[in-house]
Order: sequence, then C-alpha cells, then structure tokens
Amino acid sequence: MVAPIIGATFVPPRFRLVLAAAITVLVAPLIAMPQNISPMSMAGLIVTLHQLLIGAATGFVLQVIFDSLAMGGQLLANSMGLSFAFNVDPQHGASTPVVGYMYMIMVNLTFLALNGHLAMIEALVDGFYTLPIGTTGFGSEQWWVIVEWGNQLFAGALSVALPGMTALLIVNLGFGVMSRAAPSLNMFAVGFPITLVFGLLIILLGLPAVQSSFTNLIGESLRFAKSLAGGG
Repeated sequence: MVAPIIGATFVPPRFRLVLAAAITVLVAPLIAMPQNISPMSMAGLIVTLHQLLIGAATGFVLQVIFDSLAMGGQLLANSMGLSFAFNVDPQHGASTPVVGYMYMIMVNLTFLALNGHLAMIEALVDGFYTLPIGTTGFGSEQWWVIVEWGNQLFAGALSVALPGMTALLIVNLGFGVMSRAAPSLNMFAVGFPITLVFGLLIILLGLPAVQSSFTNLIGESLRFAKSLAGGG
C-alpha cells in the first residue's frame, strides 16, 4: 500500500489487495510463525501493529528516493522559468511541474527495468528471517535512523538540481552584465526564452547523470531497508 509505483494512487486498491494476498500466500509457508500467540489476542494485535509499522517504514525509505527526484525537478523548473507549467501527477494525485513529472516517469521506468520491484519484495521477505515475527519490532534507535533518512529527500533533490541551478545562475549573471552594458535592451523579453533553451539543454545533457544518481540512491535505500531488519 505504501510501496513506490505499486502503491501509487492510479493503481486500483483492488489490484493492490490481490497482489498483497498473492505475496502472502507465497511467503507464509516459508517463514516461522510465532508460537502461542492467538491472532485475536492482545499479543496478536501488537504483532500485527509491529508488522504494519515495519512495512510502512520500508515503503517510506524507498518512497523518499522517488520524491527527491521529483523535488529536484521542481527546483530546476523554478530556476528555468517553468514553475507555471504544471501537470497532474497520477502517482501522487497532485499537480507537479513538468520537469519533476518527466523525472518521475524516467525513474519509474528505470526502477522497473532494473527489477527494483522484485528487489523490494526480496527485501521485504528477507526481513521476516532477519527480524522474525514477534512482539518486538523496531527499537527507538531504528525509528530515529528512519527519521534521519528523511534527509535523503533534500540531499537527492540537490544532487539532481544543483548542477543545473548553478549553470542557470551563471546565465542569469550574464544577463545582469548585459543589462548594465546595454540598458535599452529589454532583458525580460530576451532573457526568458534564452534561459528556457539553456534549461532544456541542461536537462538533456544531465539525464544520464540523473539516472545514474537514482540507481545509486535506490541501491542505498534497499541496503538501508535490509539493515533496519538486521540484514546485511
């Protein structure tokens, strides 16, 4: 329900329920069930709550990486003058600048092409072995580490947008020098299309770097999700 792509708003809830049930049927015979715990007892409710929290934390760790790319696209769109060009993002059900939406499409396709959805399910299943089902879940230290993982939202966004924002800043400084040298030149009419063209060129040249950065970030997030459950 909170996994990237699969948990998006455009995916029908009925499909997500069927997928969750299918994964449950496949995984349940492979893991050790807790002994002497009734599902309808207070201990059973605590175990269920712990498992829900662990699943939500795993989905949050992965979703932060996707949102960081969208945020980086928004920062770059604001710098190149495309902050007014919005498109409906079906994954979040909200309006997103077109640059961020384009990055989201690219990283979603990259994630699927790299079998990231299978690696995500693998990390989920491995968690049942490294952190067996029981009345104990994540400790306070692990929850604090998850909170600190939210820094990746801003770090990933800056890694995507900072090179382009720096290049566009140099372009704007050049316009400032030109406006001082030729005050009669209407820089508002000339500067916007030039900034837009430079921004599109920066996006085109930076796509391989964005894809490589996303691949590294998603690898780190999967390793981090496994480490939370005590895995390698």
